[in-house]
Amino acid sequence: MKVLLTGGCGFIGSAVVRNMIRHTNHVVVNVDKMTYAASEEALEQARSDPRHILIKADIADGRAMREVLEAHDPDAVMHLAAESHVDRSIDGPSDFVQTNVVGTFTLLEAVRRHYTGLSPERKARFRFHHVSTDEVFGALEHGDPPFTETTAYDPRSPYSATKAASDHLVRAWHHTYGLPTLVSNTCNNYGLWQFPEKLIPLVTLNALESKELPVYGDGSNVRDWLYVDDHAAALVRVLEAGKVGETYAIGGRQPRTNLQVVKAICAHLDRVSPDPAGPRERLIRFVSDRPGHDFRYEIDPSRTEAALDWKAPHDFETGLALTIDWYLANRAWWEGVRAARYAGQRLGTTPVGTAR
Repeated sequence: MKVLLTGGCGFIGSAVVRNMIRHTNHVVVNVDKMTYAASEEALEQARSDPRHILIKADIADGRAMREVLEAHDPDAVMHLAAESHVDRSIDGPSDFVQTNVVGTFTLLEAVRRHYTGLSPERKARFRFHHVSTDEVFGALEHGDPPFTETTAYDPRSPYSATKAASDHLVRAWHHTYGLPTLVSNTCNNYGLWQFPEKLIPLVTLNALESKELPVYGDGSNVRDWLYVDDHAAALVRVLEAGKVGETYAIGGRQPRTNLQVVKAICAHLDRVSPDPAGPRERLIRFVSDRPGHDFRYEIDPSRTEAALDWKAPHDFETGLALTIDWYLANRAWWEGVRAARYAGQRLGTTPVGTAR
């Protein structure tokens, strides 16, 4: 297939691009606005692969999207482009509405126009795969069953509200216009090339530099964790084998409290790069919780595992070790990111337990 993929220079999007170039024969047309969290370096060998085409464009620009679709005539669309940082959505929700809601609407309309012009044979094969989050389902308490594909929506933050809106738009375009769509919802991703403001790289780099590790509340908030390369493989499976109109809950079966995550990072760093000043847990500081901080997210991926013959191969300990070791070996990348994007600011003052 020729796949138009939005947000392919972001954290999850770049993992999907790498997966497709390494493990499939698909051609990837990568449309990315190249905002602060995008990285061409994260594409790795795909940057120079002839099956990968990078186009700098905004999904909210209808003319640009129509031109891309006309020029490249894709067989499928994978929509990953989104603003995704919860704290940023609280401080400035307008960018999230513009990208996640207006951008998704604009893309859907451009794709609908493209789809109507396809031959019957190509229409039968065409797919629009929209990638979403478990945060649209709201929050779980102790003892609640994990989220599934049929959990009612109950978004709590500007980020999750805009993602919920985009999910509803995608399903509406399927039921109203017949656009062959699929939706997937995932849990917290982590892994290589993640932007340094996110939880695991932020804690890793702060702990490496002996900076304080501020944790919201008592650190008991729970998140389900999925290694990003495992998620990328699942997304490709959804695109290739998913059933039109269906939703797929993609999870790693690895729930951890924020405090457990922080302590696990400290423990691994203490093993591989000891701090002469002592164990890094000494750096943990508990601070006032943020507004509307959801207590627990967790996904039950049973249906997706059965339907797609997929299961996340990495447990949290293995994936975390790979991730931390990668950051230790790639200091030049994250130091460059911090220097360029946080000039004049202090990275590391945001409490952990805040990000996807």
